Amino acid sequence: MTNLNRAAPAAVSTLATTAAERLHFGIIALIAFLTLVDLFAAQAILPSLQRQFEVSRATMGFAVNASTFGMAAAGLAVGIFGRSLDRRNGIWISLALLAVPTVLLAVTQDITLFAGLRVVQGLCMATAFTLTMAYLAERFSAERATGALAAYVTGNVASNLFGRILSAGVADVAGLSINFLTFALLNLAGAALVWATLKRTDHMMPDRRMRGANGSWHAVLGNRRLLNTLAIGFLLLFVFIGTYTYVNFRLVELGLSPMQLGLVYFVFLPSLLTTPLGGLLARWIGAGPGIILTLSVAVLGLFALLTTSVAVVLVGLALIAVGTFLAQALATSQVGRIAATEKATASGAYLASYYAGGLIGSLVIGQIYDRFGWSAAVLTLVSALVLAMALAPNVHANETHRP
Repeated sequence: MTNLNRAAPAAVSTLATTAAERLHFGIIALIAFLTLVDLFAAQAILPSLQRQFEVSRATMGFAVNASTFGMAAAGLAVGIFGRSLDRRNGIWISLALLAVPTVLLAVTQDITLFAGLRVVQGLCMATAFTLTMAYLAERFSAERATGALAAYVTGNVASNLFGRILSAGVADVAGLSINFLTFALLNLAGAALVWATLKRTDHMMPDRRMRGANGSWHAVLGNRRLLNTLAIGFLLLFVFIGTYTYVNFRLVELGLSPMQLGLVYFVFLPSLLTTPLGGLLARWIGAGPGIILTLSVAVLGLFALLTTSVAVVLVGLALIAVGTFLAQALATSQVGRIAATEKATASGAYLASYYAGGLIGSLVIGQIYDRFGWSAAVLTLVSALVLAMALAPNVHANETHRP
């Protein structure tokens, strides 16, 4: 009886800790949602934007995805200067500033200015994203950081799903201008959430063995496992942007209306359930084998896009989302673990590589689609994932995992 009495408080404490951790991870996911909701929402209204600006598919796709250029540039900047930035203040201020270009997108009629404002959006989003990754890696143990980062990627999945649906719905009912104003309000909500929930943190303390930007970048560029992880990140967003930007035009060719295009993004719903499993998958079989397994699923999804059946294409899109988001969660979790000391620099380098892949993907796949057709574009995407799978065995952070 005595042992049972002693065990009861421990059990209650464990339940309380689990509930608190779930709440923390839920807040992390919501912050991710509000940080990245602008990034892909415009893809859902790409055909409408093309008609408004009267440009080619490739030009409009590149302008919409110009935000990834800003994301890559900000990732590098935070990688260089991030150690001197307070995480919490940097995140909420970036999200507050994000509302400014979002409002201006509601009134611009010039495609060049539109692309420029998307770049500025990318700068703000990536600053918040990179600082959040560093915040999570610094505040959580290695074991819990994997779960926290999986929660963050899950919020990213939710932003892809609900952001696109919201964008398509608001644009269809109220027009493109009201759509962008709605997202500006979401930007401000994200800033308020971060300000209210994240704890103030000290600046990142530099490792005594490695002071200054040169030392921190040497730690990144001289780490082969980390470089392989950066390359995988590049290829993941190359495929993701290339697929979900231009599949809109393919679906229009197959007979879908603009409102139906918004509903298509329910294909991200399964990913909301599978992405949080990234931490478990990493522990069970390791990050490298996990990336190979998940990208195999995405490759099957890409081949499904070659059909003319809308139902099969939708299944393919769901498989691509499940595979690439899980692979992203696995790759992202390895960045902080491989980079033992320079976590802000490593996070910035990963984000720069990741979003550079998105920018190149929007440009290359759009040109291939316009010049050679949809099948050639899909086969290019398959080749990119095969290359990522070839790099995957070299990204593990020397962790042990359970069978």
